Amino acid sequence: MKKGFTLFLIYFAFLSLNAQKKQQAIDTVKTEVVNIVTKYNPKIADAKKINKQPKIKLLKNSEKKKLEYTIFSAPVASTFIPKSGVVKGIDVGVKERVYQNYLAAGFGNYTTPYLETNLHYSTRFESEFGFNAKYLASLDDVRSSVLNSNFSNLNIGAFYKQQNRYFDWKVTLNSERNLYNWYGLPNQSNYTATTTGLIAPQQTYNYFNLIGEFDFNDSYIDYGKINLAYFTDQFNSHEILANFDAKLAFPLEFLNLGLNDMPVKAGIEILKGNFSNSYADKNTIDYSIVTAKINPEYKLTYNDFSLNAGVKIIASLDAENKSNNIFLLPDLFIEGPIIEKYLNIYGGFSGDLHTNTYKNFTDENPYVSPTLFITQTLEKSNLFVGFNGKVNRDISFNIKGSYKNEEDKPMFLRNVSKSNGTSNSLNGYTLSGYEYGNSFNVYYDDVKTASILAEFAYEYSKNLSFSLQGAYNNYTLENALEAWNLPSFEGSVSAKYKRNKWFASSDIFYVSERKDGLYNNIYPSSFKGIETIASFVDVNLNGGYHFSDKFSAFLKLNNVLNTEYQRFANYDTQGFQILGGITYKFDF
Repeated sequence: MKKGFTLFLIYFAFLSLNAQKKQQAIDTVKTEVVNIVTKYNPKIADAKKINKQPKIKLLKNSEKKKLEYTIFSAPVASTFIPKSGVVKGIDVGVKERVYQNYLAAGFGNYTTPYLETNLHYSTRFESEFGFNAKYLASLDDVRSSVLNSNFSNLNIGAFYKQQNRYFDWKVTLNSERNLYNWYGLPNQSNYTATTTGLIAPQQTYNYFNLIGEFDFNDSYIDYGKINLAYFTDQFNSHEILANFDAKLAFPLEFLNLGLNDMPVKAGIEILKGNFSNSYADKNTIDYSIVTAKINPEYKLTYNDFSLNAGVKIIASLDAENKSNNIFLLPDLFIEGPIIEKYLNIYGGFSGDLHTNTYKNFTDENPYVSPTLFITQTLEKSNLFVGFNGKVNRDISFNIKGSYKNEEDKPMFLRNVSKSNGTSNSLNGYTLSGYEYGNSFNVYYDDVKTASILAEFAYEYSKNLSFSLQGAYNNYTLENALEAWNLPSFEGSVSAKYKRNKWFASSDIFYVSERKDGLYNNIYPSSFKGIETIASFVDVNLNGGYHFSDKFSAFLKLNNVLNTEYQRFANYDTQGFQILGGITYKFDF
């Protein structure tokens, strides 16, 4: 059955194919050839153009809002005042290569060796290293001195600095070792050879200083600084001074967008020290002072005038004297032009609290006794006004007048001698080298000082320049008979010359008379009178020659007039001094 059905389908399909073939055979449609007369060249005009700015109707809720722009102008305060001047030619002479490192050595009369070096090295990783050292000594005695009067100064320092992305930091280590002698005996002729032979006048000061500094980039903290110092001497005196300082930028935008940041300086100072004994007895002297300061100030400019207005808030705690104080002191400074390019005026009103240290006193007068009373000096007020500018393109000037009111201003007053010239002991105690009337104590008094300062600079030519400075001080004292060892006038004249490979400079100093005390007898004794220490002029010359970029020779002449003068009572200075040497400069 299935086979029959299959055969039927095959047969039906065969008939269908035969039928199609027959239909194609009887097709009567004829083929024709179409000839194209011309080709089609379309034109832009044939196309329908599109409107470039179609109008689109938006719903009311979809319409864009119209925006309005305004500029908010905020003034920016700046203390920078550009100085205009005349373009001047510079005679550089022989072009000299600048080196970062040098070694210098020299020798002079009075058996004076001199050595100095400065080394500096930078890496490509934004770090720096530096080292410096200086040694100067005089091994011969000062003229007319019966005691050893030699001295030596050694200073060594090193630092390392690293620059980072957010802040830079620097570590510095300084060290000093200074040797002096108390050779200034009063009435030197009264001392016997036996007495002077038993005097040990030597004093040695040692100083160590560690400083850490942090400078921040793009931060409200400008910098931070830690300063630690230790000072000691040959008589077991000790002093520790620690300072922690920072400067912040306090934002004021929350008050008004036009306000600048307000700089705020803050710091804590800790001073602690002791002396083995006082000048009167064998009791120790201790001192301990803690001081905290904060100094906000605001800077602004108006019509070419700049103003710094601030206040100093200071708290002081003196543990040994059981004295605690809080001070509120002004800090004001203003400056601006009167005659543009030629005359400026400046002035201010300020105050401060200064911490006196044993180290600072020895820097100013190395012949103080290690028996000092240490306290702070309060600068109640300092009112000043001045003018600076230039007469022409070669002459510039600065004139300043001030009136200062200080409480507990330190002055140096000679100690009374404990020897009559024939003995080296008192009340069974052997005298120390500073107890022969050859050392100084610190005398504190309330002092008002009226001062006038004048400075002038004159550029005579491209190779030669001069400068002149003078300061006059008038002291009003509360208790002291005189302004002990304070000159009323000091002046200096300087000149500098350089041409090609030659260089030279000169300095002339003048110091007016000073006053010191005289005593009736040996310790204990009262004042007998006042000694006047003569004024003096000191002329110094310095010159040299550059053999090459690396080698040069120098010559220093001090006290050219061979003047016999005293810096402090009974302390004669060296006469004419000459020191020569060479300098070698190089790079790593």
